[in-house]
Amino acid sequence: MVEVIMVTDKIKGIIFDLDGTLIDSLADIAIAANAVLEQFGFAVHPIQDYRIFVGDGVNVLMERIVPGQELTDEFKMKFLLAWKKEYSKQWNVQTRPYDGILDLVTELKKGDYRLGVLSNKPQEFTQACVAEFFESDLMKPVWGLCEDRPKKPDPKGALEMASKWGLAPEEILYVGDTSTDMQTAVNAGMWPLGVSWGFRSKEELLAHGARSIIDHPMDLMKIVS
Repeated sequence: MVEVIMVTDKIKGIIFDLDGTLIDSLADIAIAANAVLEQFGFAVHPIQDYRIFVGDGVNVLMERIVPGQELTDEFKMKFLLAWKKEYSKQWNVQTRPYDGILDLVTELKKGDYRLGVLSNKPQEFTQACVAEFFESDLMKPVWGLCEDRPKKPDPKGALEMASKWGLAPEEILYVGDTSTDMQTAVNAGMWPLGVSWGFRSKEELLAHGARSIIDHPMDLMKIVS
């Protein structure tokens, strides 16, 4: 059910999270991570368990899937390199945009909304996914995690995107599927919109600031129209 957000006439830009919001990438992330766990002699996890593991960057993912271990910097570096190697072979095998996402992005672009992507996924994979599944120039900028940009829920990336667009934070809808996304929106002074088709529960989204939750991508048009 869509709860109508007031002052929707002020929304001029929309920032999307990537994994769990625009694309269903859970299986590919999990398969790559499980392959690395096997390489290091750890037990693997069911794919659905990765719903609560992902969302806060690869380093946090590593800490969540290798429980009870004191991870050294050397181990983290080896694990990260191994994960990037595995994921580079796996990132587009099962990953696809969610049903209705392509229609939504196309309609929003027709409405002259500024559209961008802000993810905690490494920059190279964030850009590769958007380039693979979406037409060029639909969403700009497309930012993943890099050394120059702290990971969400730090609002720096979201605020830099707002500045790049020449928009005030309150003119931007921030769309995501995790508590991290909702916290990012709140920290940036943007409108937090949760999606129910992603990796986390509605309860989590509401508890961390979601002003509304939508059940289908095209429901977003009811909010901005």
